[in-house]
Amino acid sequence: MALHQFHLKADWPGGRNNVGNIQLENLQTKISIPPEMDGPGIGTNPDEMLLGAAATCYVITLAAMIERAELPLAHMELESTGDVDVTNGVFTYKQITHFPTVKLKREATEAQLKLVHELVEKAEKTCMISKAIQGNVTLGLEPKISKQ
Repeated sequence: MALHQFHLKADWPGGRNNVGNIQLENLQTKISIPPEMDGPGIGTNPDEMLLGAAATCYVITLAAMIERAELPLAHMELESTGDVDVTNGVFTYKQITHFPTVKLKREATEAQLKLVHELVEKAEKTCMISKAIQGNVTLGLEPKISKQ
């Protein structure tokens, strides 16, 4: 069994509305509570980072699946949204929705287009982050798939 370990160091100077710093191997940024939650809104925040983790895991997983299937990819991009519900002062991360756009090259066959549709769905179910939050956060998918 291989174990991959990731490390984060956080520096937080004080109370709720202060601004801290996080440092990982390839990321260094300020953190604070977002303005939507009555914070200073400096740097990023846990809500954005969860959305970023889910989105990057999904798009990298999808790209790997498309490459392994040897599909003629022309272009791929992703937009994602995260919905946080606030009821009676309780913040709950409700849903993450991915909006992938996948374009295959003009010469792609109908069978290849069908396979891309299947992979778009499969990537969401096999991404490590999606599996980690499944059952706690609803995961949505609204793909746009076409040929150039």
